[in-house]
Amino acid sequence: MANKEVVLLDFCTSMFGMRARIALAEKGVDYKYKEEDLDNKSELLLKLNPVHKKIPVLIHKDRPVCESLIIVQYIDEVWNHQSPLLPSDPHQRAQARFWADFVDKKIYYHGRKLWTTKGEELEVARKEFIECLKLLEQELGDKPYFGGDTINFVDIALVPFYSWFYTYETFGNFMIKESCPKIIEWAKRCLQRESVAKSLPDEKVVYEFVCELKKKRGI
Repeated sequence: MANKEVVLLDFCTSMFGMRARIALAEKGVDYKYKEEDLDNKSELLLKLNPVHKKIPVLIHKDRPVCESLIIVQYIDEVWNHQSPLLPSDPHQRAQARFWADFVDKKIYYHGRKLWTTKGEELEVARKEFIECLKLLEQELGDKPYFGGDTINFVDIALVPFYSWFYTYETFGNFMIKESCPKIIEWAKRCLQRESVAKSLPDEKVVYEFVCELKKKRGI
């Protein structure tokens, strides 16, 4: 039964919403899921996130928490009876936040360019996207997860993008596995966890969503 104290305003293909879903699942938190219509946002969403007017929004005891990485950190702090998502060591915690921020600023940005641009701009986006993934491969090293032996903050920040890889590859005309095989292996390892498998939509669902979005926006 869903926890009436916890509600998530979300959208199925949002990589940012997926982060919240994974974190809640990792912590074993029951919650009520409310799907938003992004073309007709609810009054509740606009009221609780008046600054950005975006999903996801976590509502806990009638109080909103906005922005996905902040939501994941909030979940980690409130439901701290389960394994922590952020390291206890201050420097390691800072490093985890750095790489999660890198994902937000680089992977999202260049990934978006892969399905919204053409020609030379697309070629640049493809190159930059791969270079960013290679940097993440270096940070991952030989560890099973970015958190070491268990999934952590950086894994949760990045793995939702895996559900978008097919879309990036299709519109970008390349194969991520050819340049970054370790990232693909890591993502598949993450998908073996129930928290991730149940939170990520099928890649074809994401692709169809993006195709419709491109039509609406005349891209």
